[in-house]
Amino acid sequence: MKKSFRLLLSFLLFASALAAEFKPNLVFLLVDDLGWGDFGCYGAEFYETPNIDRLASQGMKFTNAYAASTVCSPSRAAILSGRYPARLQLTDWIAGHKKPRAKLSVPDWKMKLDHERILLPEALKEAGYATGFFGKWHLMPNGAKDMDQHFPTDHGFDINVGGREWGQPKGKGKYFSPFQMPNLDDGKPGDFLTDKLTDRAVDFIENHAKEKPFLLYFSYYTLHGPIMAPPELVEKYKKKAESDDNKNDEFLNPARAGMVEKLDDSVGRIIAKLEELGISDNTVIILTGDNGGDYDETTGGLRAYKGFSHEGAVREPCVVKWPGKIKAGSTCGEPVIGMDFYPTLLEIAQLPARPEEHKDGVSMVPLFTGEKTELERDTLYWHYPHYHRTKPYGAIRDGDMKLIEFFEDGKLELYDLSNDPNEADNLSSSKPEIAKALLEKLRTWRKSVDAQMMTKNPNDDPTAGKKNNRKKKPKK
Repeated sequence: MKKSFRLLLSFLLFASALAAEFKPNLVFLLVDDLGWGDFGCYGAEFYETPNIDRLASQGMKFTNAYAASTVCSPSRAAILSGRYPARLQLTDWIAGHKKPRAKLSVPDWKMKLDHERILLPEALKEAGYATGFFGKWHLMPNGAKDMDQHFPTDHGFDINVGGREWGQPKGKGKYFSPFQMPNLDDGKPGDFLTDKLTDRAVDFIENHAKEKPFLLYFSYYTLHGPIMAPPELVEKYKKKAESDDNKNDEFLNPARAGMVEKLDDSVGRIIAKLEELGISDNTVIILTGDNGGDYDETTGGLRAYKGFSHEGAVREPCVVKWPGKIKAGSTCGEPVIGMDFYPTLLEIAQLPARPEEHKDGVSMVPLFTGEKTELERDTLYWHYPHYHRTKPYGAIRDGDMKLIEFFEDGKLELYDLSNDPNEADNLSSSKPEIAKALLEKLRTWRKSVDAQMMTKNPNDDPTAGKKNNRKKKPKK
């Protein structure tokens, strides 16, 4: 009897190890301040992204992929939790703007992820995945008493390289050494942050390629400011900007172009390491962004940019490669959003869904495999009860129609994105019945997720803080 039990136990352990061996590895690449027009495969002409373009040619490119917020911290929280920022009550970048004289008062929102939530890396770790975090975290309040309980390693990651309270590089050298980031050596003078983080990410892949399936969560600091790139790349793109093809375009930025090239180099190095180790065919790669680019010229013609209420602030490049499952060179126009990655990665990893956790996410796997061309969801929502470059607002995309409600005065904007992706023609007056129906749907949703609302500010001063809100292009 004991011998039979030992044989059965040995078989179960062998079967478990075999199943783990064939679970796909997961590489999630999240780019900060990624504009709709930053990659060649999305129309960029000045920037050079051969590795990312190759990735798109080998997988699926989404044309209606959205961030969950127009700023970083809420978007990042939504990806990890599978929940709308409004449901999390984490609705602004940490620590947000202070507007004591504004017309409305900002609610008492959260600046960290609750520990009672089972986040994506925790769910994968429970299933035997090695989990590594690299880069920007920005999901913890600076100076809080419990700040040391909210690093990536406190939320399901085995290791944390570079993640802290910072929303951008703030070491003495910014993007250049010294970096002053957790578990990242400063290297030598002139070393560039994206390269150093990639070094560690590649090491992580090599260390876990044969051991167990892994989640590599690479959350790039780039393309967030300060806009910096190695001098040789800045010079390269200065010459390119001054060429006959580009010399009349005053908006080209050589330093940002250099940052994009360094990002592309990083993606290329990760792909090359997967291929070198013979695990590329069993690895899923997802590349997307947390919010729009940081000024007008980064958003590929879409209206506005990071921090605003329009498409340029939330529509993101999204490329997914899944060998053997996704048809190479395919395109998907179905709207998807940041919360969808949690249930998607669980399904890819052959794990059961956790609907009580990723309440607002829908698995994209049927889109990947071609089983479906549409998800069982028509509507996406945004909730931003804060002041930034725009005034506080809520928004809804229902089918191709998008409504924006501004909280200060109730002003509405309505756009038909199928015919007007740049949101030039406000239809709220000409199609009042559609605007009314979408507004009611938006308000019903806010109640359903217990969204925090703003209140009238008794210290309102209409003359305070008057200035031009338009973001200037970074200097070349």
